[in-house]
Amino acid sequence: MNLFKDLAPAIKKETKRVGIFTFSGVVVMWIVFVILHACMPEKVPFDYTVILGGFLGGLIAVLNFFLMGVTVQKVASEANEDNARLRMKASYSRRTLLQMAWVVVAIAAPCFQFAAGILPLLFPSFGIKLMGLIHKE
Repeated sequence: MNLFKDLAPAIKKETKRVGIFTFSGVVVMWIVFVILHACMPEKVPFDYTVILGGFLGGLIAVLNFFLMGVTVQKVASEANEDNARLRMKASYSRRTLLQMAWVVVAIAAPCFQFAAGILPLLFPSFGIKLMGLIHKE
């Protein structure tokens, strides 16, 4: 695919890094679900809905970051500042819509535990901030 061929190495590297943060967070979330389920099995489930929700929520979160990186790469090569601004604004709107659609699906579809599906959307931001604190330069 031409998109991946022309992709800047920095986008590949950072998307991989965000993927690691996100899926590490998903695993920690699953562990918390296991512990809570052991303490309160009638209130907190731990079944395929938690696994599936966490996995797909993590994918959506990483996809959002990747699409943002692709957009920034395209905007950086845009000569017209107004076009660049419009492209960035449109990307933000589409990515927000993607996340909102996922939240609705995670809540409405019985095959997902809603919290397990929604929480991974927060993990990329948390991971980036955590790495900023750890690697202060």
